[in-house]
Amino acid sequence: MLISVQALRALAAWVVVGHHFIQVFFNFEVDTPMAYLFADKGAVGVDVFFVISGLVIFLATADKALTPWRFILMRLARITPAYWFYTLLMALLLLAVPSLFAETHLETSHLLLSLLFIPAQNPGGFGVYPLVDVGWTLNFEMLFYLLFAFALLVRRSYRLWVVAALLYLACYLITPALNWADGFYRNDIVFEFLMGIMIGMLYCCGACRTPPWLPVLGIVVASAAIYHGADLPRALEWGVPSAVLVISFVALEPYFHGSRLLKLLGDCSYSVYLLHTMVLCVGRWFAERNGIDPYAMLPVCLVMTAVCAFFSYQWLEKSTYLWLKRWFGMEDPAILSRQKY
Repeated sequence: MLISVQALRALAAWVVVGHHFIQVFFNFEVDTPMAYLFADKGAVGVDVFFVISGLVIFLATADKALTPWRFILMRLARITPAYWFYTLLMALLLLAVPSLFAETHLETSHLLLSLLFIPAQNPGGFGVYPLVDVGWTLNFEMLFYLLFAFALLVRRSYRLWVVAALLYLACYLITPALNWADGFYRNDIVFEFLMGIMIGMLYCCGACRTPPWLPVLGIVVASAAIYHGADLPRALEWGVPSAVLVISFVALEPYFHGSRLLKLLGDCSYSVYLLHTMVLCVGRWFAERNGIDPYAMLPVCLVMTAVCAFFSYQWLEKSTYLWLKRWFGMEDPAILSRQKY
């Protein structure tokens, strides 16, 4: 994994945390410039995630002879355990202290659909969201993984076009025709995966080697584009600037390479993303009952999220992934050889 991408992944995760802090504590009703910035633009972290996902999946499979089934198993082993854990934890918290989550309700059928990554109306009535509401992005991720698995049957140079065709068929022809999940997949955000694949192709052919001033300029221009916004579809308004951010960070990889801290922050970003809304809801519940100012509660929530995410990555994500890889018989022979001798 490129350390520069890990750094950007961590940044995107914490931007989303800031966005949801404003939502959970203020319902987006804010009057300070910084709070408004997170309320209005913080969701762009998701777009960065999607571009990074396309990049990472392409690079992870570019030089490997993976079968579609083996690829799907590896993705399930990496994504599912932590998501299932936090989904079940959310269900237990709803049963034990329902007042923690004012708008969320627990229904068995919805819980099962959430665990299976199937989009469904949330019983709280606020849209097509799983029980852990940030998991809506994982529903898109799983669709992308499924379609990319088919692309592994063709040469690397054709995979972008195969995934693009399959995404269009799935999101704009098949699921609308079936009237499934209220048009959930008919969302142009899916094309951000393709932007990530394109960046991966450019990286593999050496096109990301540039003078440092060029990616720095790219970061400035992309940030300005996100800040000022435009009346465009999301994939253009936020997806294209997110892709510029990603390719700019990739081009700056020599300046990030070797940083263990940035790698760790990136490693923990998935757990940060999954658990932060629960931490924020607990923080709001505690603050309301004790008369604590929300901004005084913010650093407590940030520290708790960071600490929990660290242990979640070490004990939940990493350990279960390695165990499942062994169970599925997917160990790297070189790693096994080093372990043996």
